[in-house]
Amino acid sequence: MVYLAGYLLDMAIYIGIYAILSLSLNLEYGHTGLANFGKVAFFMVGAYTSSLLALAGLPFPVGITAAMGMAALCGVLVSLPAIRLRADYLAIITLVFGEIIRIVLRNEEWLAGGVLGLRGIPEALPLQGAPYDLILLGHVALVYTVLGVFYLIIHLLTNSPYGRVLRAIREDEEAVQALGKNTTLFKVQAFALGSAMAGAAGSLYTQYLSYVGPDLFSPALTFTVWIMVLLGGPANNVGAVLGALIMQAFDRGTRILKDFLVLPVDPMNLRFIIIGILIILFLMYRPEGLLKEKDIRTVVG
Repeated sequence: MVYLAGYLLDMAIYIGIYAILSLSLNLEYGHTGLANFGKVAFFMVGAYTSSLLALAGLPFPVGITAAMGMAALCGVLVSLPAIRLRADYLAIITLVFGEIIRIVLRNEEWLAGGVLGLRGIPEALPLQGAPYDLILLGHVALVYTVLGVFYLIIHLLTNSPYGRVLRAIREDEEAVQALGKNTTLFKVQAFALGSAMAGAAGSLYTQYLSYVGPDLFSPALTFTVWIMVLLGGPANNVGAVLGALIMQAFDRGTRILKDFLVLPVDPMNLRFIIIGILIILFLMYRPEGLLKEKDIRTVVG
């Protein structure tokens, strides 16, 4: 039972971190229509920025703030040249950017340890020596505090006239331009905020693991976050969190099935099978996801 409780707390931490990532992509894609296929890049930038500062002796609030700032800066620099063009270009550029960052960090040992990464990253909470479950509870509290703050920000932002402009850009950018709105500025702002949130998630991720390495940030992570958004419901903030909950429950839950059940299929392969079937069924019968987007006319009166 103690083992199971620890595992459930660990799962809760991963759900919270991925919920932040899912919310960030939901802002970019669900609300604004920006196809970010390099979400892992900004997650990685935040993780390494926070880790380097933590190893330099700076406190966690400084590290997570710097992680958000660096990820947002990268988001602006990456999106600005491509965001004026077709959505395809933004998707391609962000995908390539993620791989470039990972390859550089993997091969340049002087920068961040190369393929071995960085170890012994100080934890955000002063709980060394405390019982393991208490440490996990501390991490849960920290992750969900950050998640709650971001959820509130995104909720207020998207349920405001500003959020209505973002949705209008998604639906018909030319019409919004005809009304005198600078659509490029709105899209860059949304992309920068989404990148900053991914950077914060990366900071929480590495301080929990006390390790960061390039192999943690494969392109598959980006598409896992995409599945969360599509499964929960694009442009629905609760749906984004729900998608993260479902995906991480499958991901983490199937890893312990082998300890309780005898299955004819490897639990990890079973996870991919179930997720694949779910994606096919949802695309066929419920493309709007589990939770539909609210009618834009009811969001802001």
